[in-house]
Amino acid sequence: MTLMRTFLGASAGLALTAGALAAEPALIYDLGGKYDKSFNESAFNGAQRWADETGEDFLEIELSSEAQREQALRRFAEAGANPIITTGFAMSSPIEGVAPDYPDTTFVTIDGYVDAPNVLTIGFSEHEGSYLVGMLAAMASESDTVGFIGGMDVPLIRKFACGYAQGVKAVKPEATVISNMTGTDPSAWNDPVKGSELTKAQISQGADVIFAAAGGTGVGVLQTAADEDILSIGVDSNQNHLHPGKVLTSMLKRVDVAVYDILKAGEAEGGIQTMALEDDGVGYAVDDNNRDLITEDMTSAVEEAKQQIIDGGVEVHDYTSDDSCPALTF
Repeated sequence: MTLMRTFLGASAGLALTAGALAAEPALIYDLGGKYDKSFNESAFNGAQRWADETGEDFLEIELSSEAQREQALRRFAEAGANPIITTGFAMSSPIEGVAPDYPDTTFVTIDGYVDAPNVLTIGFSEHEGSYLVGMLAAMASESDTVGFIGGMDVPLIRKFACGYAQGVKAVKPEATVISNMTGTDPSAWNDPVKGSELTKAQISQGADVIFAAAGGTGVGVLQTAADEDILSIGVDSNQNHLHPGKVLTSMLKRVDVAVYDILKAGEAEGGIQTMALEDDGVGYAVDDNNRDLITEDMTSAVEEAKQQIIDGGVEVHDYTSDDSCPALTF
């Protein structure tokens, strides 16, 4: 039975839910909601898998404002939660300020970065997975024009776009890649209407495959792509099932695996961990919903490229390494 615990701060109340009053571990979802069908939901799925297997419980909270970030961290730490797992780069600064006050608590930032002895930073090689789906987009495109729609315009999302463009160009050097970001503040992660508008705009420019890396905004991209009878590409979670036969594939970012592994271990230590192609930290999804869209030749080409990336024969440029992209101008 799910119980509710409420901690009241000076300016806002935070509702913390768990299956029991034991306060460990804890999961803080980024703005956009737990059921965003993408990044946050992947984290939840990893935690729920652990809970189902062990019968244990975890605390969780869905943030509704920027102001709640630090408050949630402190409330969980005061309640004894350990580890405290957070999603999204925007948690970096709050964790940096809170972690020193609770040296016996391990904080986990997925997609952020904090240099502290009790903070575990988990990152992903998103550019590598995006390269593979870019190849698939190029091979599936009939117009030789494909699109990318990101959420908030930040280096991390440009990393997705840059890897994607490199994969497209590897297959079709003369192909056109149209790129748009939804916005410059956190609301860009949860604006499916704007996602739909950008999709229609890219279609009007000839795009017939569009990759969305935009959190909840991407739901609008995938829906509109299906309505307009073009292909889309999902992100983070496997989104193929949202529109069977219309989602070419999904770029998997295994946030679920990261969360599950931490909880299964029972403890976490500070440091830096990167999940790449070689350990299935990123990849692409093929299932009954999209199998007819991916030919044997497409699979062969992508699998060959995947192995070359792992072996070092193909190097995918990481936008965040120098704020530049050889295949796309932002």
